[in-house]
Amino acid sequence: MNIPLILASGSEIRSTLLRNAGIDHLVEKARVDEETVKASLVSDGATTRDVADALAEMKALKVANRNLEAMVLGCDQVLDFKGDVLSKPTTKDQALVQLKAMRGKEHKLLSAAVIYDKGEPVWRHVGVARLTMDMSSDAYLGDYVERNWESIRHSVGGYKLEEEGLRLFTAIEGDYFTILGLPMIELIGYLKVRGVLHR
Repeated sequence: MNIPLILASGSEIRSTLLRNAGIDHLVEKARVDEETVKASLVSDGATTRDVADALAEMKALKVANRNLEAMVLGCDQVLDFKGDVLSKPTTKDQALVQLKAMRGKEHKLLSAAVIYDKGEPVWRHVGVARLTMDMSSDAYLGDYVERNWESIRHSVGGYKLEEEGLRLFTAIEGDYFTILGLPMIELIGYLKVRGVLHR
């Protein structure tokens, strides 16, 4: 790769997805107060799609300003449940409340990615996946949160589909990579067009 790619995220899964696809990159976490920004956007009437896109762009811009010769990838994921934005749970109780509220119902995961090149935005994409949860029992959900807390506390909605969280669902419509937080197919397509990746 001629142009260094910097992932403006501390997400291990996103870095792993890039690495597994043979995309060389550096990692530089963008320090953004996501919850404050998210609350401000929601109070201004922003859609969940706009929230995801704005947060991804904010992260990319922050790192791009320090690395003007690099291509910077900013990412964010939000969960839309009945039009409300759910965040990463901060306590086990909060995770349990979220999971109980969503069971038997559909929600959306929106994964945004924005690329800055030489300090300017050049590409963006917001992938959407729709997921329907099973009617899991209170007992199972309580045990699930207790067993998996250290992992799921880093995920919007309080579950990880790539782990035991898969058992919480009856239907999934959408791209698996979008669900994991990075729309890889679209990203790879753009990097090929730019000549960063070979066809």
